[in-house]
Amino acid sequence: MSELLVCLTFDHDNASSMISRKLTSPTMISRGDFGIVAVPRILDLLRRHGIPTTWFIPGHTIESYPASVRAVAEAGHEIGNHGWTHRIPATLGRDGEEEELVRGNAAIVALTGRKPRGYRSPSWDLSPHSVDLLLKHGFIYDSSMMGHDISPYQARRDDETSLLEPMRFGPDTDLVEMPVSWSLDDHPHFEFMRTEQTILPGLMNARAVFQNFTDEFTYFKKHSEWGVLTYTFHPHVVGRGQRMLALEQFIETLAKEGARFVTMETAVAAYRDRHPNGVSLRG
Repeated sequence: MSELLVCLTFDHDNASSMISRKLTSPTMISRGDFGIVAVPRILDLLRRHGIPTTWFIPGHTIESYPASVRAVAEAGHEIGNHGWTHRIPATLGRDGEEEELVRGNAAIVALTGRKPRGYRSPSWDLSPHSVDLLLKHGFIYDSSMMGHDISPYQARRDDETSLLEPMRFGPDTDLVEMPVSWSLDDHPHFEFMRTEQTILPGLMNARAVFQNFTDEFTYFKKHSEWGVLTYTFHPHVVGRGQRMLALEQFIETLAKEGARFVTMETAVAAYRDRHPNGVSLRG
């Protein structure tokens, strides 16, 4: 009989992701402000179903929307580091990336009284420095990479890549990677965005998208003895009425099918118990 852990995670970006892209018109900022409306709906849903979750919150959101993030902390959900701004680590240089980590940690400590255990990079794009910096600052896990769909694994450092030569994998580290996928993220499916450079069409049928999310769980229930499935949501995206209905149905379906909902920190502990030597991901 399989045991599947499910991590429902929320990237509580609000306006920070817009500001980081220089989209600062009143309408663009208001799209982030909708997180204020959505958070109480989401917290009520999670409370009614008794589900612990993990929220990755930029320091910018913590300090700009204090009542909203305080409600998340007071509800007992894990809060992870999501930078201070929503700028992509790979664009910042080592010093700039470290400054984001430190300032983001300080905002979380001020909110919760404890340092975060986990990190998720804005836009899921780490830099060559990220793993070392996360280890330096005491993180036990990252949730930004996509090397697996069901199993945590040990993050590597110092891979060597060349177009004309085989890759040379660097050594595994103590940092646990909790993999993610764009296919299990609400934002690309739902959020319509139009800029001078790109159009993100979004606006997909909510029940069809959540059926895909459910099918991912069903597949691994049939084919895996153990694993962790991570789903990513954004309050200002998933908090619309039609999507909240689909989210609740999704939660109820997975619960009936035997899913065990846990925080990412709990899932990391379960992974370490099951794989004391870690899982190495290399060819």
